[in-house]
Parts: sequence; structure tokens; C-alpha cells
Amino acid sequence: MSDAQPLTPAVPEEGIAVRLNGEMVRCPAGLSLLQLLEHLGYRPQLVVVEFNGTILPRARWAEQPVREADGLEVVTIVGGGS
Repeated sequence: MSDAQPLTPAVPEEGIAVRLNGEMVRCPAGLSLLQLLEHLGYRPQLVVVEFNGTILPRARWAEQPVREADGLEVVTIVGGGS
């Protein structure tokens, strides 16, 4: 008899799935848009966000809940020029 454990135990995936720049990603449930951006490693002051097809004003990010299957397009603002 073997006491070996399976290499990948069946654990239910937690959180929600959202579409970020065309790719499905999992994230914790219950986050605001601002919290999600920070969770994903974005610097919110340096991005523009299209949320479910609409450019969402930065002032609304902290109050905007993110739910299963929401779609986000995040564009990083790059400084420079001459």
C-alpha cells in the first residue's frame, strides 16, 4: 500500500475570472477596480482603463466592483517625447 498523495490535488479554484487585455485571469473576489489594478501590479496613476467597453474615470475606480466575466483593457501611459 502506498500513502503517496496526488501531485495536483483537486482544489476548487477560488476567486473570479475576468478578461484582462484579451486574456482570462483569476483574481480574488470582492475587489474594487482600483484594488484589482494594484493586485495585478499596475501603478494606477500610470494607466487608463476601459471597463466593459467604457473608459472609466479614475475617480470611480475605488467604488467600481469587479465581478466575474468583467472585461478590462488596461493601457499603460508612457512618458517621453521631445
